[in-house]
Amino acid sequence: PKHNGNGGNDELGLDAFREGGEREVHESKRTRPRGEASRRAWNVASDTRGKGRGRYPRTNKAVTCMAVTRVMISGAPASGKGTQCELLSENFGLTHISAGDLLRAEVASGTANGKKAKEFMDAGKLVPNEIVVTMVKDRLSQSDAQAGWLLDGYPRSKDQADALEEADIRPEVFLLLEVPEEMLVERVVGRRLDPETGKIYHLKYAPPESDEIAARLIQRSDDTEEKVVPRLETHNSNVAAILDSYKDALVRINGNQAKDQVYADIESALKSLNVSA
Repeated sequence: PKHNGNGGNDELGLDAFREGGEREVHESKRTRPRGEASRRAWNVASDTRGKGRGRYPRTNKAVTCMAVTRVMISGAPASGKGTQCELLSENFGLTHISAGDLLRAEVASGTANGKKAKEFMDAGKLVPNEIVVTMVKDRLSQSDAQAGWLLDGYPRSKDQADALEEADIRPEVFLLLEVPEEMLVERVVGRRLDPETGKIYHLKYAPPESDEIAARLIQRSDDTEEKVVPRLETHNSNVAAILDSYKDALVRINGNQAKDQVYADIESALKSLNVSA
C-alpha cells in the first residue's frame, strides 16, 4: 500500500481523516492581497494550518498552466477533498478559497463584512447569502486570484448558487468527489486524535506507530456514526439542490481510491476538457 507523509497507509486518501476541526487552508499564491484588513484576514486564513505563517514558502516546483481557471469542488466529510484542493492549488497555481475559512478569517480580522457576519453569528442565525457572496466576490477580485481560483465547498444551496450567478461567479468545472456512504462513515468513525501532537490517525488505515501513542489517542466527539450520518445527509441534500445549476460543468470523480489515483482521474478529466495538464 501507499504511505502518507506521516508514515501511515494512504490507500483511501487519509487527508480525509483531517476533516472537521482539523481542516486545512491552502493558499497557493504568494502575492498578498491589497488593503490592511484584507491582508490581516489573509494571514489569519493562511495560519489556520497551525504553522504560523502568512504565505507559502518559496518553492522551485513547476506550476502547470491550464486553460480552465475557475473551478469549484464539492465532497462529503472525509471524502479527501482537502488533499485534492491542495494538489490542485500547488500543481495548477489556483488560489484555494474556502468560504467557511474566509468567513472565519474576516470575522477574526474585523473587516466590514466580518463585523456584519458576526452580528448574525452571535445571534445564532445563519449569515445571509449576500454577505458571504460579497466576501467571496471580494476575495476573487484580489490580485492572487486573477490567474485562477478553486472555490471549496460553496455554494451549498440553490439560493447560494443563484446568488453567485447574479454576481457573475460561475465555474468552468464543477468537481464532485463521490465516495460510498459506508466508506465515509468508516473513515470518520475510525479516526483518532493524538492530543499531544495533534496528529490524526486511523485505527485501520493509519494506525499509530507505537503502543504508547495508541494508549493516549482519543476520539473526537463528532467522529461518531451518530454525528456523521446526519452530516452526510445534509451534504447529499445540499449537492442535490445545486447540481442542476452546474450540470453543464459537472465532472464526477470516484473518491473511493488512493489519493494519487483520485488526482490522476481529475487530471484526466481536465485533459478531456482541453486542459493542459
